[in-house]
Amino acid sequence: MRFSLRSKVSIVFSLVAIVALVGGFLFMFVGAGASTSTAKAAGLSYDQLNKIQKRLVSGIVDLDYHGNNAMTAKPHVGGFSHTTDDGCSLKRGNNVKVNQNCLNITDSNLQGRGQAQNETSIAQDPNHPNHILASYNDYRRGDGNCYGSFSLDGGQNWADTTIPMGFTRGTNFGGVARQYWQAGGDTAVAWDTKGNAYFQCMVFMRGPGVTNNPDLSSAFYVFRSTGNNGASWNFPGRPVFENSNPAVLEDKPYMTVDDHVGGPFQDRVYVTWTEFAADGSAYIWESHSNDYGEHFSPRVLVSGNSSLCVNTFGAGTPNGTCNENQFSQPFTGPDGALYVVFDNFNNALSSPNDNHNQILLVKSTDGGVTFSAPVKVSDYYDLPDCATYQNGQDGGRACVPEKGSNTNSVFRATNYASGAVNPMKPSQVVVTLGSYINVHSNESNGCAPVGINPATGNNLYTGVKTPGACNNDILLSVSNDGGTTFTGTTTDPRNLASVNQDSGQATTDQWWQWAAFTKSGKLAVSYFDRQYGNDETTGASDISLSGSNKTLSDFNSVRVTSSSMPVPTQFPDAQGNSLFYGDYTGLSVVDNTAHPLWMDTRDEDLFLCPGTGVPGVPPATCTGVEPDGLQANDQNAYTNAVGVP
Repeated sequence: MRFSLRSKVSIVFSLVAIVALVGGFLFMFVGAGASTSTAKAAGLSYDQLNKIQKRLVSGIVDLDYHGNNAMTAKPHVGGFSHTTDDGCSLKRGNNVKVNQNCLNITDSNLQGRGQAQNETSIAQDPNHPNHILASYNDYRRGDGNCYGSFSLDGGQNWADTTIPMGFTRGTNFGGVARQYWQAGGDTAVAWDTKGNAYFQCMVFMRGPGVTNNPDLSSAFYVFRSTGNNGASWNFPGRPVFENSNPAVLEDKPYMTVDDHVGGPFQDRVYVTWTEFAADGSAYIWESHSNDYGEHFSPRVLVSGNSSLCVNTFGAGTPNGTCNENQFSQPFTGPDGALYVVFDNFNNALSSPNDNHNQILLVKSTDGGVTFSAPVKVSDYYDLPDCATYQNGQDGGRACVPEKGSNTNSVFRATNYASGAVNPMKPSQVVVTLGSYINVHSNESNGCAPVGINPATGNNLYTGVKTPGACNNDILLSVSNDGGTTFTGTTTDPRNLASVNQDSGQATTDQWWQWAAFTKSGKLAVSYFDRQYGNDETTGASDISLSGSNKTLSDFNSVRVTSSSMPVPTQFPDAQGNSLFYGDYTGLSVVDNTAHPLWMDTRDEDLFLCPGTGVPGVPPATCTGVEPDGLQANDQNAYTNAVGVP
């Protein structure tokens, strides 16, 4: 999955996910230099999106929008070396591979499209915390699909589970008995208090430009597993929202279930998402089920009117002035309150150099039937324009540039919010968010905002490639009055509390966080981290976990990965650098053990060795090297059971 919307600036980041499943989705980055004039998303064509919509559309969609020459391009990978690796590795130290499929031997000009798992979600049965369900965008069938895995022993061993997403029986597709789907993704998982597991899946058709099928339908479905902990699912999936209108694109859904025993809306299922309309707007919507996911309500508007929303980018405002949004997350409290937090881009800018955006939150006290007006959680600064700082690569999107002269870290990325309610204090609502300007990265260190790239709408800064200057932090904004006000409502991000308090995190990047509370009220936050080894200069990364004290004033962190993960190479550009890594990660905590779930690149890609698989020469497998000299690697979902520090 999400980028700051700037005045009609082409925000391509999210767009990738829209087409391919929005946020973990179809690898939209097919190849460098391909024309995007005919590429289509799930609903709208790319050309029909305005600049701000292009910036916000999710990654899975944007993948095909940025070019569709991957099917015919020359191989990106060379320097092949024979290997005996079977692509089935299960563990790396104490890190456990979650998806249990072995690696497909994909042609080198299609690297990633028959491989890769990304955009992870994870949840535990509140009654049996050792029962864990995980989900991710999965490409083993050649395009993005909704797949999952389940564990019955606290995440030490996993088995794959297949969601029956191939066809559905919706009523919104011309009355036909079966609507077949080409792709899916942007998954989320959750449990209720009765032991039922739920799996949310976005499905879509890619349309002309990448297929010969003109259909551009898209929809969200929820599947329920009863009695076997996610091993199998009801069929067909139950529709949350279905769209056959080619002038509308549904994107970036996320699900939660109210698992608070005794609450007024116990076991209610909620799904929120973004709708990109032909008038240029991008509103957040919600639908809910009070019968265990069998039926869902008519959709309800989440993002409406607010004095916080003043710049509407010339787009339509049929549902209010907060008309440019993305990356919504619903979460609930013990008192039955439903909160939805999301990125908003309608804020005013104070100067030509100002490029901040805002995180907004709404609250429902009647089970998702109505919502409060949006309140400000915090301002934030999104990640920098990639092409400006990374030698022209990944134009139109933001990324996490490494320091120094290397320019390999070009995968699209954006800052988003993740929230949770303290189970010991129902009035305490905590939201974590990424910001490129923060207490560790500010003007005194040589990092300052310098406006927006007019060609892309993405942020510009001084000090992006300078060690010790810019870095991204995970910030903390807290409400002690049930979401009415937050510490970040009036506090500048430069002065807001950070969960990154280790000395090594003061000048390095942290991004793609998720947050959750333990039963005892301790906050845990997992995230990608470049404080270890030479990650900061090579573009490699690790996963860390921060844990708070009871007052949220102090955080300690631990390293989760057993070794650093190299820069991703799946879905490469002409240099061999990955354009799509996924848009978000997951975390589940029940007791004092955290289960972060992330995209991992330490497993090498495998290819057919040149000169084999021909008469007289049996096929053999090889590893490969990208044009920029990087080892070609796969993307798998990994986890680790870690005590909250």
